[in-house]
Amino acid sequence: MVDKVRFAFTEVDSNLGALSTLPYLPITLSYRNQSLRGTGLLDSGSSVNVLPYEMGLELGAVWERQTLAVPLGGNLSRFEARALVLSATVEQFLPVELAFEVSLKRR
Repeated sequence: MVDKVRFAFTEVDSNLGALSTLPYLPITLSYRNQSLRGTGLLDSGSSVNVLPYEMGLELGAVWERQTLAVPLGGNLSRFEARALVLSATVEQFLPVELAFEVSLKRR
């Protein structure tokens, strides 16, 4: 198994110069028997993973049926949030489980 891989930073908007270069990496997300390939923003300072609602639907998840509650902080603390646990694979590394949150409604 390879213990390191380098990924190039991706320029998002050339008008922003260096500020537009972000660390995206290829990722495969799996839930039950569905998989999606895409790119994810690597944010090592983030305390929460966010998955677009539509991607969850494509994987066959029903957000409203998720029972794992996630407490949100800051200006999101008034929202109820639930988590969806997915298997995530980057390149040839072993899959890991990641929890993604979605806000359901205001408290």
